[in-house]
Amino acid sequence: MASFFSDFGLLWYLEELNKKEFVTFKEFLRQEILQLELKQISWRELKKASREDLGNLLLKHYEEKQTWDITLKIFEKLNRKDLAERAEREMADVVESSPLVLTDLGHPKLYRDHLKTKFADDGFRPFRISIQDFMKKRLSQDDQDYLENLLLSEGDEMKSQMVLVGGVAGIGKTLLLKKFLLAWSESLVIQSKFSYIFYFCCRDVKQLKTASLAELISREWPTPSAPIEEIVSQPEKLLFIIDSLEVMECDLFEQELELCDNCMETQPINILMSSLLRRKILPQSSLLICATLETFEKIKDVIECTNVNIIKGFRESDINKFFHTIFQDKDRAQELFSVVRENEQLFTVCQVPVLCWMVITCLKNEIAKGRDPVSICRRTTSLYTTYIFDLFIPPSAQYPSKKGQNLLLSLCSLAAEGMWTDTFVFGEEALSRNGIMDSDIPIFLDIGLLGKIRESAKVYIFPHPSVQEVCAALYYLLKSPKDHPSQGGVQSIETLMVTFLTKVKVQWVFFGCFIFGLLQKSEQEKLEMFFGYQLSQKIKDELYQFLETIRGNMELQEEIDGMKWFSCLFEFEDEAFQVQALSCMEQIQFVAKDYSDVIIAAHCIKHCSTLKKLSFSTQNVLIEEREESYMEKFLAYWKDICSVFVRNKDIQVLQMMETDFNEPIFQVLYDSLKSPRFTLKGLMANNVTFFGGDQMFFDLIQNCSLEYLNLSRSFFSHSKLETLCDILIQAECHVEKLV
Repeated sequence: MASFFSDFGLLWYLEELNKKEFVTFKEFLRQEILQLELKQISWRELKKASREDLGNLLLKHYEEKQTWDITLKIFEKLNRKDLAERAEREMADVVESSPLVLTDLGHPKLYRDHLKTKFADDGFRPFRISIQDFMKKRLSQDDQDYLENLLLSEGDEMKSQMVLVGGVAGIGKTLLLKKFLLAWSESLVIQSKFSYIFYFCCRDVKQLKTASLAELISREWPTPSAPIEEIVSQPEKLLFIIDSLEVMECDLFEQELELCDNCMETQPINILMSSLLRRKILPQSSLLICATLETFEKIKDVIECTNVNIIKGFRESDINKFFHTIFQDKDRAQELFSVVRENEQLFTVCQVPVLCWMVITCLKNEIAKGRDPVSICRRTTSLYTTYIFDLFIPPSAQYPSKKGQNLLLSLCSLAAEGMWTDTFVFGEEALSRNGIMDSDIPIFLDIGLLGKIRESAKVYIFPHPSVQEVCAALYYLLKSPKDHPSQGGVQSIETLMVTFLTKVKVQWVFFGCFIFGLLQKSEQEKLEMFFGYQLSQKIKDELYQFLETIRGNMELQEEIDGMKWFSCLFEFEDEAFQVQALSCMEQIQFVAKDYSDVIIAAHCIKHCSTLKKLSFSTQNVLIEEREESYMEKFLAYWKDICSVFVRNKDIQVLQMMETDFNEPIFQVLYDSLKSPRFTLKGLMANNVTFFGGDQMFFDLIQNCSLEYLNLSRSFFSHSKLETLCDILIQAECHVEKLV
């Protein structure tokens, strides 16, 4: 039920008083407190209280009815009968429409106003720019429609929602959530659907170890005492936002008996989160869950979701807007945006908000120093190191101070420990262990390389997980893991690469790529200039040893994520190493999720010369509509990928998964596969769709010496199935097993 107090709470009425009336209101209130012998609020507190502070004090110290009886009485004394009559009339309407339920006066509005203040001032930590600034004070109609549709109900308006929002780390999921919360607090979206929306970031709540749902709610409340009973009395009016689920070790397959259904009961935090996700606690409430794509894939079939959204990151208009926000000179902003737009790789990088900010910041700094702003943007690693190093070098200097060098080394030590212990929020003990003293913390806060989740707590977080990852990678080039103060917590390069490439830790997104990126000659020179000494080359020897671990290890090769391996090698830009690394591989499986992945795969796969099995997925990337000039480039990259079949006559098995083909795209693949030198034995087309080109696919089956054919989850019309059957029953067909 929508309460009158959701929109017209106590604070609203206090704001209707002018300055003189508000001062007089406080004086009358003091008299009422003395006459009625109520629990004391000191005159000092009353005198200095703002309207919001006063509303909080009254709701904290007195019962709801008592608070409003006093308030209405004082309105009469102030000769503001209009306010008293309006409040009585509105309250009467609420009671008449639903006499059994009356929520705490002003609590929903108090909470909305709190969110408005909290998120309007909550900037992107590394961006130094507020959400309100980026949104230009107003959401566009498209933005409002998109946010509204995130929790759109079908049929029953009160139906509880379970919405999944997935995307790669850094793509802007948290920004989307904060936009959503800010828009809701300003009544721009789903105005009447929810009385309360509570935002829980798993990086934050994970530090609690144990908690109850009531405790988590109380942490988000603007005053020390949250009205828990009132909040949970209408669970269908509650929305819980769970951000960064990938860092939470919650098992969605836990036994029902282990879960909890009492919001007041303290539980291990992973059990509490599992209980929310499994709909044991407040099952009538709604959930909006954010996670990386890897976690998203794991949970989407386990929980009963009502809506699924994949975040694609900044659109071209968003990137353009960002450039114009940072560069006040419109001509300069447009010129630099055009440079970025012409570089497809760099443009793809800018779709990730944090990287977009770093690109713009680095471009701006390089221009100020009179250097070529484009050269630093060739690879992602260079962007990060340029950005981070500039923070430690004074504007008038070329090099950092000794203290600056030591500060960065300590930060890298902290980052490396966090990567191996799955820690993203650090207390004072962890900082001290890694050489960061209390006096150093203000420096890190000032330059934006550490931030606080909560002002009241002495716990700190990197501005973005990828910043922690690059700092952790830097540690490996500066120190040996054996020397780390955690004493064994930080593992070897070989263990790091196996862990990264087999996705044992799904929250590692760039870690291995940064290790390789830092080995570029330009990055080595940059590091040596910053730290003032020549770096050890031992790490390269360890990576060559890792190649020997891969060679001949079919079990390990089967587990390696080919796209991650390609991305590492792409960052390195050492062709000799790329050739040696990829000649170790007899089988590769990769998933190209966007144009950038296709470019990286095309760059690397041409060095594969020993493949026996190739598995790939491109989803709908191959058939996305593009301008003619971009389509020509894209076809060239696709031809490079398909040329692997011409170079590798020993490929015995090809698996195509989750891929859409149009005729021109499949023609390229068909031309590469029909080489007389090529003797394919096994073909798997799983969840593959042909928008033209399916006849070529049948010709391929007919002309290859296939012994195994797997078409599971791929759709063909009745007539096409008849054609396939005709091919399979021919005497020339060698297929022995069909799935």
